[in-house]
Amino acid sequence: MTRRAAIIVLDGLGIGPAPDTAAYGDEGSDTLGNVARAVGGLKLPNLERFGLGKDRPIPGLAPGVSVTAAHGIAQPASAGKDSTTGHWEICGVLLKKAFRTYPKGFPVPLLDEFARRTGRGWLGNKAASGTAIIDELGAEHQRTGKWIVYTSADSVFQVAAHERTVPLEELYRACAIAREMLMGEHAVSRVIARPFEGSPGAGGYRRTAHRKDFSLAPVGTTLLDRLAEAGIARVGIGKVDDLFAGRNISSEHTPTNQDAYRLIERALDQLETGFVFVNVIEFDQTWGHRNDVPGFHQGLKELDAWVPRLLARLRGDDLVMLTADHGNDPTTPSTDHSREVVPLLVLGPKVKPVSLGTRRTFADIGQTVAEYFGIPRLAAGTSFLSTVFA
Repeated sequence: MTRRAAIIVLDGLGIGPAPDTAAYGDEGSDTLGNVARAVGGLKLPNLERFGLGKDRPIPGLAPGVSVTAAHGIAQPASAGKDSTTGHWEICGVLLKKAFRTYPKGFPVPLLDEFARRTGRGWLGNKAASGTAIIDELGAEHQRTGKWIVYTSADSVFQVAAHERTVPLEELYRACAIAREMLMGEHAVSRVIARPFEGSPGAGGYRRTAHRKDFSLAPVGTTLLDRLAEAGIARVGIGKVDDLFAGRNISSEHTPTNQDAYRLIERALDQLETGFVFVNVIEFDQTWGHRNDVPGFHQGLKELDAWVPRLLARLRGDDLVMLTADHGNDPTTPSTDHSREVVPLLVLGPKVKPVSLGTRRTFADIGQTVAEYFGIPRLAAGTSFLSTVFA
């Protein structure tokens, strides 16, 4: 039997507060709801017909519309609110303790050792916006050759370097060294290479598309591991390989949402049987982290306009799920991720347009895919396959 499933993670597209949002300092965050209010209501007819707006009120979307997909929301069960945590949870691995963060910067001895091992000094060492810190320190970095090191509210060690000052391969090697160092006591979720280009002054500096993430390997057995053991093909799109340290997934990276949509179409045109795992990056990277409400709104309209192209490629027993990994509300003063519930929209020719209610964990998504392919159960999650499949 031909079986094809896809999980499309709309990075940062939260849909409202989780029960413990306030405990994370994110009270008031409601990514989709706040964006909708900021623009005077959303008009997303295709996503509305899937059931977006039925499980959490979103200005502009009618809760009474006749739906064509299964719909619900999922609560985060893991501790933390970053992409690694969210994607691992989707794939059945829950974290009891959040990854360590460094709001006041990293220990100086650690950075000095990083400098010794990489042959370059360091600048920065604080929580900062990635675009702001290269504006602040870019010229000094180019003059001295020192790394720009910074973090955020998330568990990340970010290293920025100008592509004409430091070759990309050297930046990647330095981040691999940092990944080796940041284990155990100082473990962070991700080390991120942040190359940039441009010059100070009128043109300014800008980040390039050559970002690379160095994640911890998953601490448990994931959906991807189970699929690999069963010999089921896995196609990665976006940064999913980075989030799983490349374990049982390879991926073509996508600097824009449009690139991801194009590769999803290609995968569905070519794949006979297997699993497609996608990270759609710009709601988080381009708009959420930069508090760009108009950009976020335009991205939602582009997503909605692309939906018919997705539907045209679904066939037979196909099972496709649209969801997210956390929030990233561009309307709040914060430029970081927010602890939120996420949308869950389930599509396919045989999918019944039923309510899935509020799922207690993102892991229900991966468990459903595991049952769909007939592979062993994951450690976390409850499958809803029998609820949605006719």
